[in-house]
Amino acid sequence: MSATHSTSPRFVSANDIRTRFSRAMSEMYRKEVPQYGTLIDLVADVNALALQDDPELRRRMAGSGELERLDVERHGAIRVGTAEELATLRRLFAVMGMEPVGYYDLSVAGVPVHSTAFRPVHDDALLANPFRVFTSLLRLELIADAALRAQAAAILARRRIFTPRALELIAQAERDGGLDSQDADDFVQQALETFRWHSDATVDAATYEALQKAHRLVADVVCFKGPHINHLTPRTLDIDAAQAGMPARGMDAKDVVEGPPRRACPILLRQTSFKALKEAIHFTGADAAGSAGAHTARFGEIEQRGVALTRKGRALYDELLAQVRSMDNAGSAAPDYAQRLQQVFAQFPDTHEALRRQGLAFYRYRLTERGLAGGVQAADDEDMEALIARGLVQAEPITYEDFLPVSAAGIFQSNLGGEEQKQYQAHAAQQAFESALGARVHDEIALYEATQQQSLAQVRQALAGALA
Repeated sequence: MSATHSTSPRFVSANDIRTRFSRAMSEMYRKEVPQYGTLIDLVADVNALALQDDPELRRRMAGSGELERLDVERHGAIRVGTAEELATLRRLFAVMGMEPVGYYDLSVAGVPVHSTAFRPVHDDALLANPFRVFTSLLRLELIADAALRAQAAAILARRRIFTPRALELIAQAERDGGLDSQDADDFVQQALETFRWHSDATVDAATYEALQKAHRLVADVVCFKGPHINHLTPRTLDIDAAQAGMPARGMDAKDVVEGPPRRACPILLRQTSFKALKEAIHFTGADAAGSAGAHTARFGEIEQRGVALTRKGRALYDELLAQVRSMDNAGSAAPDYAQRLQQVFAQFPDTHEALRRQGLAFYRYRLTERGLAGGVQAADDEDMEALIARGLVQAEPITYEDFLPVSAAGIFQSNLGGEEQKQYQAHAAQQAFESALGARVHDEIALYEATQQQSLAQVRQALAGALA
């Protein structure tokens, strides 16, 4: 079901429910991880300075609606262990107008999960609130020890990560086509319980240690009552300034910013974080004196988003990133990684004109004030770049709303409390993932392509009308 556009006046919109949920999640996470509040304050300061220093950036963002959503642009991440958990999360997010977009195989970078991002897919919904949740499913088949694999499956089969009331409200929204305001508030509070931190492990210390040895992320997914949100993420306009500013505010920043290098025209997604904190946990099956332990998983992340790339642009990005990471097989752990990245990515065009002309990035086209005024002749087949040059049309970068598998894995690896880099035979399994999900995932590039094509059609139609 899709609750995005309800016809009943008594129902609140899915956008509204998503906004209530993201605000409640932020408030909960600030209480659970106080350093996240410090991160929010740092990003707000960095963004204010960036807008002050670049009036043109402020003008562009105000004109596109990006400015209004800047302080609500954040995503979270969650990891689940079973197909049933994943499928129920899909239904839960659907109540908030969030659909699965993209398939990410993180095994390519040594993390035994595959993932999707639940997010709004329509422009109006993204503008209202772009909150998204990167959602990963543990791949038990990548655990080499068969006995440990079976034990992990048995532990996961016993747990229930959704409250009975949350399940009732999901079914009610599916049946009725939405929720009224009171039920929406109840839904948000019940849904939060799935994402809440639980310091009591559901296993004994020996089981925890065995799963840790398989992979620290396996222990994080399997050993607790619920999956717990493992990070939230504000959006910054200058991730390098935010990265540099973390230590002064008591945050242990990860070593490198994941994703592309700093550019005049930002592309895709850059991410960094403060490293996950050690948190006290208690194991089962031991006396009070011997049951204490520590777990490292939860952190605060920062994102900077750029223009979405076409399939051609993404192929070039992936090719250049592979070049950088293959140098001495050091990946992003190399001391000179940032310099290598900058050097190799000099091959990627860095003006919006070049990105458009070479078909590397997606843009939303609109008539300028001059174009809207009419009275200007434009041939039906006139090239869009020529119309831009004549001042009739403007092209705005379409913001990338999705994720990068190598970057996500890099963030996860740096926040799991260990130094190991597990090696898995890279094996994408989108069909198996979609079977567990109970739905197909959207092709994210096709979504951007549709947005661009729609804007082009609207420009052509408007110009034709002006000439009629």
